[in-house]
Order: sequence, then C-alpha cells, then structure tokens
Amino acid sequence: MDKLQGMGAIVAADGVGFRVWAPHADAVEVAGDFSESGVPLDSEDDGYWYGFVEGAAAGHKYRFTIVTGDRRLDRIDPYAAEVTNSVGSGVIYDHSAFDWEGDDFTPPTLDELVIYELHAGTFAAKSDGEVAGLEAVASRFDHLLKLGVNAIQLMPVAEFAGDVSWGYNPSHIFAVESAYGGPDALKTLVKEAHQAGLAVIQDVVYNHFGPTDLDLWQFDGWSENDKGGIYFYNDWRSATPWGDTRPDYGRGEVRQFIHDNAFSWLENFHLDGLRYDMTPYMRSVDGGGTDIPEGWDLCRWINTDIRASYPRKILIAEDLHSNPAVSSTGPEGAAFHAQWDAQFVHPVREAVTVADDRWRSTSEVARAIAYSYGDAFARVIYTESHDEVANGKARVPEEVDPDDPTGYWAQKRSTLGAALVLTSPGIPMLFQGQEFLEGGWFRDTVALDWSQDSSFRGIVRLYRDLIGLRLNRDGRSAGLTGGGLNVFHNNDAANVLAFQRWRDHGPGDDVVVVVNLSAETLGEYRIGFPTGGTWKLLLNSDAKTYSDAFGDNESFDALAGDEPYDGFGASAELSIGPYSVLVYSLEP
Repeated sequence: MDKLQGMGAIVAADGVGFRVWAPHADAVEVAGDFSESGVPLDSEDDGYWYGFVEGAAAGHKYRFTIVTGDRRLDRIDPYAAEVTNSVGSGVIYDHSAFDWEGDDFTPPTLDELVIYELHAGTFAAKSDGEVAGLEAVASRFDHLLKLGVNAIQLMPVAEFAGDVSWGYNPSHIFAVESAYGGPDALKTLVKEAHQAGLAVIQDVVYNHFGPTDLDLWQFDGWSENDKGGIYFYNDWRSATPWGDTRPDYGRGEVRQFIHDNAFSWLENFHLDGLRYDMTPYMRSVDGGGTDIPEGWDLCRWINTDIRASYPRKILIAEDLHSNPAVSSTGPEGAAFHAQWDAQFVHPVREAVTVADDRWRSTSEVARAIAYSYGDAFARVIYTESHDEVANGKARVPEEVDPDDPTGYWAQKRSTLGAALVLTSPGIPMLFQGQEFLEGGWFRDTVALDWSQDSSFRGIVRLYRDLIGLRLNRDGRSAGLTGGGLNVFHNNDAANVLAFQRWRDHGPGDDVVVVVNLSAETLGEYRIGFPTGGTWKLLLNSDAKTYSDAFGDNESFDALAGDEPYDGFGASAELSIGPYSVLVYSLEP
C-alpha cells in the first residue's frame, strides 16, 4: 500500500503507519501492544524512517528503538499525542475519532476579548495537593460565565515531568498531560467551552524543552559538545535559564516540528489561539537583543501561516520588551496579534500597592494607560498573572496589606487596579481567583479558595459590572471597545486622573473614567467633559453594593455645564470616594 503521510503514529483502517526522524540511526524499530518484538522501519530520504504495522490500532502503547552502532535507544515518539506518563510509552491516538458535535466556534475579535488565565491543576481542585485536571475546569464554567469573561487561557497542558507543575517544563509537546486527563479531556473541555461561548487559548513553550524526562535529548545518539543532539543547539546557543535545551530553530526538521505542534493545537484540538511563553528566549540567548535571528523568524513563519489559514485565531507573545515589531506583520515583525505589556502592569501595580499616597504617580499611571504599539488591542494588560503573583511576589491584595489581605485597603486598591485594567485600551486579562481576593502567591499545589467566591460576592459583582461595561453589554459604553483615548486630567498632587475612551464618538459611545488614587474622599472636584449635557454614571466602585466596607460615597449623574475645563468646553463638579473609579457615558 502507499505510504501514509504525516509524522508519528498515523492511524488507518487496517493498521498504523509509523514515521520518525532519526538521521544518525543505523536502524529503527517500533514495538508495542501490537507486537512482542520490534517491527523494523524502512529508511526514507533525509533521515526519516517509516513502516506500516497491520493490526496496530488506537489505544495501543508503543515505543521506538533506535539502533546506533552497538547502542539501542528506547524512545517515546516525539509526535505522540498521548503518553502513559512522561517516562512511559506513547499511545496510538486517532484524532478523527473524537466527536466534536459540529463545533465551529468563532472566537471574539480582539477588541471584545476578556481573558481569564487559569492553571488546570489548581483552578477547580477541592483540596491542596489534588490535581483536578481539565474535566474539573468545566465544572466552574458557570462562575466564569456569570463573571462575564469570554476566553480562558490555559497555562501549559503539554505533558510535563511528574503530575504537578506550572507546565513550563514540557517533556512531550504534542501530548496532553496525562494527569490532566490526556487528549480527550482537552478536546472535551474545548468543546464544552465553545458550547458555553468561551474561547480557549493555550500556552505553549518553545523557548526550551524539558529539561527533565526528555526523550528528545540526544534522540538518535548523536550530539556535539555533549549537548542535546538533533533537536537542540549543540553550541553556545543551547543555554537557557532552564538548561541547555533550546531547540535548534535553524534546522528545518526542528522548525517543522514546532510548526506542526502549533497547528496541531489549533486543528486537532480546536483551540482558539496560542500564547507563546517568553519569546525573548527564542530570539536570544539571554533574553535581550536578537542573537538568534532564526528564532524570531520561526515565530514569524508560524504566525504568518496561522493568520493565513485561521484569520480569527489569536496569537499572543509573552515578550515584555515593549517592542512594536512583536505585533507587526511587516518585514521586521514577528506577526503576533498582541503581547503582554510590561509598560502597563508594572506602573499600575506599583501605583495600587505602594504604601503611601505621596509615592503614587498619576503621571506613570497615565503613561501606562496611554502606551501603545500602534493598535489599542496589540497589548494584553493585567495586574495579576501567574508570573506576577509568584516567585517572591504575592497577589495584589496581599501586597497591599499583608496583615489583612481581604480588608478595606486590600479590597479598595486591588479593585482600583482591576478597574484600570478593564477601562484602559488593550485586551484585559484576569488571573484565577483575582475576582474574589485570592491571597498569598500562586503555587501549583494550592487549590483556589472557592469559599471566597461567596464571602466576597460583592467584589465579584464589581468585576462582573466592569467586564459588562468593557464589553458594552448594555449598549452604553461602546467607547471601551474602541481605540480612542484622551488622558485629559492628570493631577499628581491630588492623585486624580481622568480619561476619555471612544469608538466612533457620540451618545452611548463616549466614556469618561475618573480615578481617585488617594485615601481621601474628594467633593466638588471639577472635571472636564467632552461635551455638555447629562453624563450617566455607569459605575461607582465605592458603592456599598460591592462591599459593606466601602463608603458608598454619593456620586450621581454629571450634568456638564458650559464652563471650560481640562481643554474641553464643558465640565462638572463630582464627588469621588477614596481609591475609587467613576465611569460615565454620554446619555443618548
């Protein structure tokens, strides 16, 4: 019969074709449940080996044996979609056997995207130390839907060493972590998410592999300088903070391996986007500059192909170097849609966590709000992420008040930060539990404290109301989905700023956000408004409906008269509570 196309285990009606790349092998065999002894594969061109095994079928375990001289190297298939565990065996998996029930979900556009980042092992775990997995994530969809987010971003679920991890140590990049339930569990999660109206973005790690439980290491026996062999750089370019395990981005077969992986997540698992981990370590050795240009080029190649094949899929880089080329499709660009924005998170987090009002800088916050890569939605903005709430940094409420992380100050200033995330230009992102004041720091062995979801249901409601405004769900805040921005009031002495957002201008579109970054209640405080008339108060974050601890400072609709102020021809006097945000829109 004709050779089957593809890599790894290729399922057919009467058997399975096996193909593996091992250019330095003298012979290759495949063995598994279908054969007590190894079945030889035939040599193809360019170092590939292929064989068809009648009777092999989905569900059978298998491994390759690579013969090099007098050595016999036992290896898991690099393309295995399922493994028994990170040091076990590959499992033949038929992607076509899963019933997607007609799934044809289209993710939200970037301007209407609100992301919720979560860790599958702890998000829905019932106790510390339990690995909840992907099936359990869906059990909390009701919470996410009530909250109002429309996309979840999974920390990496590719098979890693052991059962407990953040996921940034991938051992087998095509396989779904066995402790999380394997490939069917991820597909079921995506299908159910889509049925609920949620997009699913997957975190991928291409800046290094492993470094442990790594069958790719010296895969066919060859290496130079005692480094990683055919899948890795074998010189100074191999060094990463996670070991000498940087893939060789200049080698065609390795580039294709990573390209195939990106497309596998999108095609076989129906994922709606990818978030690339730490792209600076793809384009450079030390995370700065571009001394590995082929890493940058690999990103561009994959992203350009994804854009062409799947125009609505979402591509995000964790780059953190504020380089506009990351999201450029020009000749110099890497063709991502957006990047995590260090220019937002650091000044905003500093502004809400610093202890003394005298040390807050509204100018820095104004700069963070206004920072742009040329497109308002080419950046992802947040105050909490898995990186920002670990490695020595706690959750924002804990940073605000370590002695009382659910008390008044922690509630006030953490929600102030969230309000800035959800009203500033950009793609807003929350981290699991942020909406109910999860404290401490993120650990992959500590379950979320879901009791706080009910204990702080008012804070959850505040997040829900902010997300509703961000997505213009009541038809009164379209400006928050637009790219227009004018930071028109910046009073550093009083710690007050105000900014205008718009899409097309006009009633139901123009939005004014007023921010009090001080501990003082401000009364009869004058703010300019773009036009005269009634500006409807859509949200007052100091309202007692959000917390019994809040002051419920009386704020009302603003009747903007014709007194010029802040560069506008109209203005009004407002009252705003401490560490609070007021959101207004022009009444139709």
